[in-house]
Amino acid sequence: MADILPAQHLHKAGVRKTKKTSLRVDLTPMVDLGFLLIAFFVFTTTIQQSTSMKLALPDDTKPAPPSLIPENKTLNILLGANNDVYVYNGTELNNERSIGSGTTVLRDAILDKKAAVRKDYGTDSGMVVLIKPTPASTYADVVRALDEMLICNIRTYVLMDASDEELKKVNE
Repeated sequence: MADILPAQHLHKAGVRKTKKTSLRVDLTPMVDLGFLLIAFFVFTTTIQQSTSMKLALPDDTKPAPPSLIPENKTLNILLGANNDVYVYNGTELNNERSIGSGTTVLRDAILDKKAAVRKDYGTDSGMVVLIKPTPASTYADVVRALDEMLICNIRTYVLMDASDEELKKVNE
């Protein structure tokens, strides 16, 4: 780490000098520590940067044209209390069913609908998922549902309010 090197002096007659030593400190470990600190701070600032998902919102100034989506290409997802998820196809509110809670059941329902659309139409490109959080659902439920849209590669999904009929069905 540190070396003490004796100084080389010429001897002159009659003058006697004390031997001076020079101190040499090896700074290699300090440089390594500096690089580790820099790497640590770069890593922590990268982790702290917030990441967000792009969400396209419609223009409120123009009235929306009626959608021409086939009902059998539509999956409705109702987010209830306690992470409960309810799904139904198209406008078949009477066939609404609770599929439980958690992201795996939601993913399974989306993939099942995607497979059914692919079987009927040959492609799943026109599939639309309507995500409808209820007042009892949490923000985390909505984020989980949006994450599942990305994971399942659903290109068209809509975040909208649940109707009164849907709220009655969920609360039953």
